[in-house]
Amino acid sequence: MALFTSVIGGVSGYGSGILMPLVLVPIVGPEPVVPILSISALFNNASRTAAFARMVDWRRVAVVLPLALPATMAGAFIYTRLSGRGAALVIGSVLLASVPLRRIWSRRGFKLSDRSLAGLSLGWGLIAGGTSGAGIMLLSMLMGVGLQGSAVVATDAVISIGMGLTKASTFALAGALRTREVAVAVLMGAAAIPGAFLARSLVKHLPLYVHTAILDGVVIAGGGMMVAVAFG
Repeated sequence: MALFTSVIGGVSGYGSGILMPLVLVPIVGPEPVVPILSISALFNNASRTAAFARMVDWRRVAVVLPLALPATMAGAFIYTRLSGRGAALVIGSVLLASVPLRRIWSRRGFKLSDRSLAGLSLGWGLIAGGTSGAGIMLLSMLMGVGLQGSAVVATDAVISIGMGLTKASTFALAGALRTREVAVAVLMGAAAIPGAFLARSLVKHLPLYVHTAILDGVVIAGGGMMVAVAFG
């Protein structure tokens, strides 16, 4: 399952955070799932970065991380106090609206500026610090500044490494990472490494408009799931 979700994530930029909890909860229970995913994601994103290294937009990485990282640490203490249902509804609604809005802006020649991306990164970091499903927002943000195809996947992976290290360190300091959690995370991460390179082979054969449609579909599906959770 870790290998499968790695392939999905390598094509779409997102997947493990949705699918792997379904497998992990019956095995280890719900409490360790987020700490385990925070470590295994480091392997996923490192292999994805290696596979798509030439496509990384380092300028956008430098725009996002300086504000997102400290906000992530703050978010772990602040955002988790908010209503989970209300947060899911807000995030899901924004994601659902982001795809048609971005397409309309693109037709009219508009896109997010780096300054706007930096501002959004601060808010996204707060959300990502206290939730496990906020990674989908980063895809929409990167596409909003004009990145397409493999550049979205590659840049997302590098940013996610920084975020993952921050979250994993926080969990470790809080005592939420024990030997079992680390062992399971490392096993999952090792199994997932080939998935990024399989995904790169798939992406090479996808026309850009098809890959863009896949990315849009992932954003819409993630937003729809969050809205469904809010009303569930």
